[in-house]
Amino acid sequence: MMALMDITQLDTVRSAPGFFAALDQSGGSTPKALAEYGVQADRYTTDEEMFDLVHAMRTRIVTSPAFDGARVIAAILFEQTMNRTVQGLPTGRYLWEAKQVVPFLKVDKGLADQERGVRLMKPIDTLDELLAQATGHGMFGTKMRSVIDDANPAGIEAIADQQFEFAGRIAAAGLVPIIEPEVSITSPHKAEAEELLREALQQRVAALPDGSVIMLKLTIPTQVGLYAQLAADPRVLRVLALSGGYPRTEACELLAKEPAMIASFSRALLEGLREDQDDKEFNALLDSAITEIYAASASKHLDA
Repeated sequence: MMALMDITQLDTVRSAPGFFAALDQSGGSTPKALAEYGVQADRYTTDEEMFDLVHAMRTRIVTSPAFDGARVIAAILFEQTMNRTVQGLPTGRYLWEAKQVVPFLKVDKGLADQERGVRLMKPIDTLDELLAQATGHGMFGTKMRSVIDDANPAGIEAIADQQFEFAGRIAAAGLVPIIEPEVSITSPHKAEAEELLREALQQRVAALPDGSVIMLKLTIPTQVGLYAQLAADPRVLRVLALSGGYPRTEACELLAKEPAMIASFSRALLEGLREDQDDKEFNALLDSAITEIYAASASKHLDA
């Protein structure tokens, strides 16, 4: 697995200061992302038109002078974005070659219905084909999300089992998996769910062979420092924090208290950006967002 990795990208992901940009809204979440950007549903009638519009939004973001590897370590892409181009280059190549931003790919196919207080991932029937595409497009790793709505021990064990099963297949393909079992910020027993999740994750990380490499993307925990021990494990490259629906300022305030988590924000990164803004206003707002998120993340990088 290690032989297939770009060592420069590995060092960047492991130790560079900064954060991850989550630009991976998929078919189900794209209409909302477009609406927040000021593009209403009457602007498109087909999925193809919708994805054209969201790619234009993402292209504007990644080509902005505010967006580069000095503060943005990596970007997580939707499959459609990976398969398109930016300024004549495949998106992954553009990110790394033009911006020194490491590309990752979202591979999950959405969430199943809730059972036992959790929402597992739907089956990823085309995972092997998707991993081959990701490797061909120069992706460094992948991301997959499931959701924990309540502190149900059996449900959380099922979440962890599914995530690590897929992670093993992803690692075998030479890619670094980001495991994302999100605890809902509206969970009635959020702290209890996070403690159960921490225990489940620690058990499975401890069982990984030496030399394994994974990442975690988690909700900012109620108990400050809850995931610090996981972050210190040599098999865990980074522990990322999702914004979880918090407004950007609140998410950054919470993250700044965490000793070992850096941001991987989506909605919080794009907050306030609109299609009708001219380039000066758009770039200034994006720069302000990146500055705020970087400040909450930069002091938490780990030495290689």
